[in-house]
Amino acid sequence: MADSERVMADAEALLRRVSPEGRRSAQRARARRRAHALRTARWMGAVLVAVVAVAIAWGLAVGPIGQFGFLAALGVVVAAWVAIAMLSHDAPDTPARLATAEVAELPSRTERWLQAQRPLLPPPALRLADEIGAKLEVLGPQLATLDPALPAAQAVRKLLAEELPELIGGYARVPAELRRTARDGPAPDRQLLDGLQVVDDQLGRMSADLASGDLARLATQGRYLELKYRDGE
Repeated sequence: MADSERVMADAEALLRRVSPEGRRSAQRARARRRAHALRTARWMGAVLVAVVAVAIAWGLAVGPIGQFGFLAALGVVVAAWVAIAMLSHDAPDTPARLATAEVAELPSRTERWLQAQRPLLPPPALRLADEIGAKLEVLGPQLATLDPALPAAQAVRKLLAEELPELIGGYARVPAELRRTARDGPAPDRQLLDGLQVVDDQLGRMSADLASGDLARLATQGRYLELKYRDGE
């Protein structure tokens, strides 16, 4: 069983590397890491320039800073760099944080959260997660100018901040040894795949409705996920 699971995981990992959705997902993750590193480096560079400028100004106006002044300036730079590194670290998104996020931020933040859930997902679900990520990438710019008070915006929030986290959270609560076992219905693995497919389809419809300006249709599409988990199932 362990060997077959490992083969499936390797196959899905290979598929993700060669699939368009998987490559775009990996590219977005690398772009986020580069942007974060560049932003941190800029702040660190600004601190270094500021401390050097102060030291030069002190030397011109008062006199050489000396060894003590050099060590003090070095200590200020190191302390500032440590603070910047700590403060620039983005807190991981959670369902609670998604629930309070701005609608325009939800697609990108939901994608990051979904990527963090990949270790919980069975191999067949990884491709669907990539497809959902690709649709979230398209949906993000469409929500940039959408009034968050509109029912259409609330429909997006419900799907991304409530329904999707509830689906994956419910799956995660099922013991691993029971996820492939069908009991009074489809196995949890199958239910998760069906639920993710519903989310993927719904995101496609939402994007199409936003592109056509049909906000009324988007706001009245009704219940999004038909497959739910409850504690103990």
